[in-house]
Amino acid sequence: MRSDFYKTAPLRGGLMYLLLLLWLVPSAAQTPRTYITVLVAPDHADWTYKTGEKASFTITVLKDGNALKNCKADVQVGPEKVDATYSKKLDLPDGKITVDGGTMKVPGFLRCIATTTVDGKQYRGLATVGFNPYEIKPTTDMPADFNAFWDKAKSDLAKIPLDTKLTLIPERCTEKVNTYQFSVQNFRYGARLYGMICIPKKPGKYPAELIVPGAGIRPLNGYVTAAEKGIITVEMAIHGIPVTMDPGVYVNLSDGALNNYFFNNLDNKDQYYYKRVYMGCVRAVDLIHSLPEFDGQNIAVFGGSQGGALSVVTAALDSRVKYLVCLFPALSDLTGYLHNRAGGWPHMFNKDNAAFNNTPARIETSKYYDVVNFAKLLKVPGMYSWGFNDETCPPTTMFSVYNSVTAAKELFLARDTGHFGYPEQWELLNNWMYDKLLSNQIKK
Repeated sequence: MRSDFYKTAPLRGGLMYLLLLLWLVPSAAQTPRTYITVLVAPDHADWTYKTGEKASFTITVLKDGNALKNCKADVQVGPEKVDATYSKKLDLPDGKITVDGGTMKVPGFLRCIATTTVDGKQYRGLATVGFNPYEIKPTTDMPADFNAFWDKAKSDLAKIPLDTKLTLIPERCTEKVNTYQFSVQNFRYGARLYGMICIPKKPGKYPAELIVPGAGIRPLNGYVTAAEKGIITVEMAIHGIPVTMDPGVYVNLSDGALNNYFFNNLDNKDQYYYKRVYMGCVRAVDLIHSLPEFDGQNIAVFGGSQGGALSVVTAALDSRVKYLVCLFPALSDLTGYLHNRAGGWPHMFNKDNAAFNNTPARIETSKYYDVVNFAKLLKVPGMYSWGFNDETCPPTTMFSVYNSVTAAKELFLARDTGHFGYPEQWELLNNWMYDKLLSNQIKK
């Protein structure tokens, strides 16, 4: 099912959900309005075309809501994230112009970027259109031993005791909810998984939501609002460090020891950084099942960007997860750049990184961690959402994931968004998850 319209529903996250939106990745927050606005709009309202069909883009430069006369714009058109096929500086005597964007002969996305300079400051706008997007196929393939590789990892993890440690955080508790920092043993002895857990105080059995993180290193606060509605929330981090330290610690780690962690040990599939991360997601499900307050059945996983990738991975690896919500997933169709089209974040094979990463060993490792290959294994319902203008997680790569899913799925498109979500978008996703978890809980 495809949901291409906005719905409203109770926003569950409050301030904490706004914080999630801001830290998915550095570019995840919605760009604020600027003094000069560059609007780029395609001639199809649904931003979608058939292969071979021509697309045109109307570029409008606005100041105080009116067209800015006698300005200029640098215009580039081409497949997203690769070199433009059209590049020209155009005069806009009336502040507006329409350009022929051409077409695409194969399924994919075409992007028009317009940049203008006013009083020495640059302003930029873009629009990205899809050509038969539901026919996009991934460029990566699944290794023959993919399932065996991850089955072995889960078997190794299962031998490690959970060793749960909960520390009450009184200042983050409410009348209805207890909030704890948790840590459990993670993949390989000695490693710990940290996060925040919020548990309703009222005696009973509750469904659970696992919140998986966007890229970066940061403290966590816990999701109290959802817990007050009767959902255990487990918000996990991935780096094996406590989540209640001074924020400056995380900044130092981000700029230092954990800088570019997503490339660490990429030449070895057994040692790559995300192996412990993916196993940490399974370990978080172990934690949920160990809680006496858990209802024993209903778990949803929710995440965006890196977290969108982890939501798919977790649901694919662990059959105890019953539902997933995935926003603009990263780590998707990573080898796209090797086939002259966009690849997924962290863009390990683009022109900036290929000189180091484009080796047979690193390409092979990427296949074991590519979200496309986990999407093929999904068996549970999922809600997915993104926009066409995302420059962090290109839509070509996200459709490579979505088109690989054979399980029940819904897609909510907010086409003009980049790597952020509208309030209506978050509300719809929250409402979908609430309906799955709480309606099933009521039936018990």
